Amino acid sequence: MRTDADAPQVGVILKLPNGGVLAPTDLELIDALRKERSIIGASRALGLSYRKCWLSVDALNRTFESPVVATFPGRREGGAEITPFGERLVSVYRSIERHAANSAKRTLDEIIGALDWSYQKTASDAETEPRRDRASGR
Repeated sequence: MRTDADAPQVGVILKLPNGGVLAPTDLELIDALRKERSIIGASRALGLSYRKCWLSVDALNRTFESPVVATFPGRREGGAEITPFGERLVSVYRSIERHAANSAKRTLDEIIGALDWSYQKTASDAETEPRRDRASGR
């Protein structure tokens, strides 16, 4: 018996004209920053390195004319908070996600109908079985 956990999930990655990218992982970071109020706290909550989180915040802030995250350096007084622009960006992104998911619901039944339900993904799938390019046979 299939459950809601079996339902397909539609993810949205925005590849912006200036070369920037806005992806679900960025929204996870923003959510963690909102909760933890610091980059180090968000990195711990997400299980990522501080450097990875800091670089992601820096990339987000450089992608847009207005900062997404305001940072306050310092060991004791330091922290991070989502700017009003960042909150608006999250709202718009979530709206795009909802629209994409609603649009996809109408067409995903064909894909779901073609699934092999006995398939069990293993950690080694990506490493040992590269996807074949059907056109070239490679």
